[in-house]
Amino acid sequence: MIKMKHIDTLKTVRCALLAALVIGITAFTSGALANEKAPEVKKGNFIKGAALWANTCVRCHNMRDPNELTDKQWKVAVSHMRIRAGLTGQDARDILAFLQQTNTKKDEK
Repeated sequence: MIKMKHIDTLKTVRCALLAALVIGITAFTSGALANEKAPEVKKGNFIKGAALWANTCVRCHNMRDPNELTDKQWKVAVSHMRIRAGLTGQDARDILAFLQQTNTKKDEK
């Protein structure tokens, strides 16, 4: 019976230490991040995206109609193709901007 109390006490101490650690890390990172400016969200360029779409995507497969997928589906597809095609983040944002702005098949809300 004494062993069970000892084990319960150890579990309580471990949980308390873990909670303190999480709170400390959260306080440290939120304080450190508060001093930094939030990174600027870069937007895609429609014209560059159209050129990249025409020159890059056709290397591996036929051109797809921008209306073939919804905006959300294009976001997933471009994220996947960014890795497969070795696109930069900006190139992917540009292509996505082109696809979403020419797409008439919008996401259902």
